Amino acid sequence: MALPFSPAPGSRHDGLRSRAFRLLLLATVASFSGYAMLLPLVPLWAVRGGAGEIGAGATTAVFMLTTVAMQLGMPWLLARGGYRWTFVTGSLLLGLPTALVGLSFDLVPLLVVAAVRGVGFGMVTVVGSALAARLVPPGQIGRAAGYYGMAVGAPLLVVLPAGVWLSLNVGFWVPFLAATLAPLLGAVAAAAIRLDVRGDADRAGRDGQRADGRTVLRLWGTLAAPLVAMLVLAVASSAVVTFLAIPLAAAPWVATAGLLGYSAAVLVGRWAAGLANDRGPGRSLLVAGALGASSGMILLAWALWPAGQGWSGPGAVAVTLVIVGAVLFGAGFGGVQNETMVLMFRRSGPAEYGTASAAWNIGFDAGTGVGALGLGVVAQTLGYGPAFAVAAVAATACLPVALSLARRTGRGGSAPSAADGGAY
Repeated sequence: MALPFSPAPGSRHDGLRSRAFRLLLLATVASFSGYAMLLPLVPLWAVRGGAGEIGAGATTAVFMLTTVAMQLGMPWLLARGGYRWTFVTGSLLLGLPTALVGLSFDLVPLLVVAAVRGVGFGMVTVVGSALAARLVPPGQIGRAAGYYGMAVGAPLLVVLPAGVWLSLNVGFWVPFLAATLAPLLGAVAAAAIRLDVRGDADRAGRDGQRADGRTVLRLWGTLAAPLVAMLVLAVASSAVVTFLAIPLAAAPWVATAGLLGYSAAVLVGRWAAGLANDRGPGRSLLVAGALGASSGMILLAWALWPAGQGWSGPGAVAVTLVIVGAVLFGAGFGGVQNETMVLMFRRSGPAEYGTASAAWNIGFDAGTGVGALGLGVVAQTLGYGPAFAVAAVAATACLPVALSLARRTGRGGSAPSAADGGAY
């Protein structure tokens, strides 16, 4: 993959043009393809087996629960040499159990497989974003996060809607097979990354031994506001990735178009925010992103309100609202993703990239899991319109947090780090 700029002289590991960074992007695309393929399909498979919306939401919730549990331990592992093996192991755990998904409609086996895959996903997410920052010099972190976000978002753009289309028109076995093989390719690519982190690991280990409870609390205090922003929008996003295809099962092209528009907009939002973040002080994208996400989810709730427990044939207005709403929400969510990630890295400092990465991913995945389970309860009891309305409330709750961050940082991209004693 050729990148349209050259690294700064003396940049770390040749920065964005290095072989290691390109392998990271390849490993990320492959591994996240396995994740994205199954994200809407396992809930749909569970519903086909009679599990209901609560059971469908539980598959995502269990996956995210074990993901977050693994992410909590990742800073400790990364500080002790975990960069060398966690991506490879995580990709294998994400891919190999997927071969079992299509063997049963029963909810318990689906939950067990989801739990194992969640452990692997927890490894991949934290080490991937931490490597994105570690492989480049500080002046390239915004773009590194943007390109890493594109590698994460590309599967959501292509694989997620393609998996829905294939399952509804060809059969589930095709996407299930693809979701098994793709993370195995990711494991091979990750194994080829060469990064000398012994000095960083030793220093992080010594720092960890010296750190007291006050230091840890100060660090997490600097990360709290962007973590909350990430979490509440992730709750809202679970409405799209987990439930959008279910009420639209009778109109698969609408579901595919909505998910495609959402995924493309997330990709563009992350990339644009990454470029803006490295260009120096400017207006924060956090507020614009939160506003776009809130507006998009309101449109989706409006469109799906008449759907009840399913749609036999949505009209032209509803179809337009679904697609426009998904695009607006995706663009806003993508911008907030990148801005909060870079903000966490810059507040934590290089010695705590692992902690910052874990915090960001915990916000993302915990929000997705909680949203999937909670919105599943609302959808089963009240319908999909009310479930998406609850998601719109969650998205709107991000606005005051974004406004506060924008006022304090001036742009959402820089702030004193915990090491400097600054906390917001």
